Amino acid sequence: MKRWLVVSDNHGDRDILVTLKQALQPDTIFHCGDSEMDATDPWFKDVYVVQGNMDHDGQLPLVETPTVDGCKVLLTHGHYDAVHWDLTKLKLHADQEQADLVFFGHTHELAAEQVGGHVFVNPGSISQPRGEFRQLGGTCAVITVTPAQWVVQYYTRDAQPVANLKFTFDR
Repeated sequence: MKRWLVVSDNHGDRDILVTLKQALQPDTIFHCGDSEMDATDPWFKDVYVVQGNMDHDGQLPLVETPTVDGCKVLLTHGHYDAVHWDLTKLKLHADQEQADLVFFGHTHELAAEQVGGHVFVNPGSISQPRGEFRQLGGTCAVITVTPAQWVVQYYTRDAQPVANLKFTFDR
């Protein structure tokens, strides 16, 4: 069993990233962009990270497609895949990459769903949340990876799980 932290859209709030890493102690970290931090920032050591529309460091890739713990991941910010409209373009991208899981940000709204054989996870914005769950003050997702399932649990900025925001997807 492995624990992955998926975070996005901290918009320069580096301290929250440090806090979450220490509090949640994940095995692997994915950052979906709009960190507004340098690619050389020490926090990014051993972190999968992509460039968002507010990131201006050209050293950050637009897309990453690592295989981690036997799972193919498509990591993107989402602005080039028109995620504000729907998941159609992002699903086509996931099909092309043969991704099991798709992590994206950009909308600042959390989401977890399975579409066309892919599990899509938007952790929401950890610093500037929008939408139905904005009152939580910011969210991230922790994904527990088991041989049979992916369990997506959303957490608040203070590293507390949100009871009604836990989703299980079969592998």
